[in-house]
Amino acid sequence: ELEKLGLRDDVDLHVYEVPVEYQTVQRLIPALWKKHSPQLVVHVGVSGMATTVTLEKCGHNVGYKGLDNCRFCPGSQCCVEGGPECIDSIIDMDAVCRRVSALGLDVTVTISKDAGRYLCDFTYYTSLYQSRGRSAFVHVPPLGKPYSAEQLGRALQAIIEEMLHVLEHSEDKINCQHEH
Repeated sequence: ELEKLGLRDDVDLHVYEVPVEYQTVQRLIPALWKKHSPQLVVHVGVSGMATTVTLEKCGHNVGYKGLDNCRFCPGSQCCVEGGPECIDSIIDMDAVCRRVSALGLDVTVTISKDAGRYLCDFTYYTSLYQSRGRSAFVHVPPLGKPYSAEQLGRALQAIIEEMLHVLEHSEDKINCQHEH
């Protein structure tokens, strides 16, 4: 849906479907960062438990015990051995949530500090580690529960444009606090 809607003219949007597989995530996320050198990567994942559009503040390194779609789980139960326990996004999710909520879209936007220790959290941490915090993750509820594809697409469009606005206006204030 977001591909149909697009983003503002000065933004190149690249959409990829990331399989629910730990080993694919470990290969694909660094490859995409290397290929595109993006200003920001925004991951979107469906959560059967979500009833709102949820902005995730951070990714976690350890606690991955669930089997993926290939029936695989990392033996270490972590994303990056020796990596920090948690990495925060450099995007101020509270500000993004406030500003998008003020737009009056027919979608509720909330904040979370726990993306769930499954492939969404694993993907987010991997991307945050790769990017030194220049990633974001948005959980959405399943289609129709309660939002339509069009509602979710418009919400994601507003969220990503706001994230880019926040990033562009805080660029000079960012110091690299996300050392590996």
